[in-house]
Amino acid sequence: MPWWSWRPGSAAGNPPDTDGDSSVRSTVRVGVPAQREPSRVTIPAEATKTEECEQISQVTLARIGKALDLLDIRFLADGGGSLLAMWERHAVLFTLEGPDDEILVMRARPHSTVPPDWADRAYRVVNEWNHTRRFCKAYVGDPTERGQLPIYAELQVPLAAGTHDALLVEMLDCGAAVATSFVDWLHDEGALL
Repeated sequence: MPWWSWRPGSAAGNPPDTDGDSSVRSTVRVGVPAQREPSRVTIPAEATKTEECEQISQVTLARIGKALDLLDIRFLADGGGSLLAMWERHAVLFTLEGPDDEILVMRARPHSTVPPDWADRAYRVVNEWNHTRRFCKAYVGDPTERGQLPIYAELQVPLAAGTHDALLVEMLDCGAAVATSFVDWLHDEGALL
């Protein structure tokens, strides 16, 4: 039996199908919508001049560092290909991952951790964040050496095609801002930390 409710009568204005007994069968045909044609955008000739367009280039750790400098985000380089920025209640790791270092990763971790007996609550709170927010997906990490549970929020952006500086700065600013919102939410509305 289908999950929708059945009503006797016609479907789409057609008479009901019967098979000779008292039961009524109805056939509903769902059409596939036609694919839309992409809109054609005309780029003005002056916007296509290379001196007016910013260069798109590969994202590197050096470019990430320069973008963080523009945002006045102070950071430490760990020597292993990551940059770490620290705030009062959390830290954010900025790094490149993937086979060709083509994925920009921003991983936030609050300094506070959760006791192991709060694990169920931690998973519920993390799931609530993930269901109500678009950016930075949260998760509960593996227990630390002391048995405490760390909480993380992560944003990954594939950038194999490269990007221009303004977009890189905007993505890093968004990641840092959402990380701060996440930690504030965990302390306040999430009531986990």
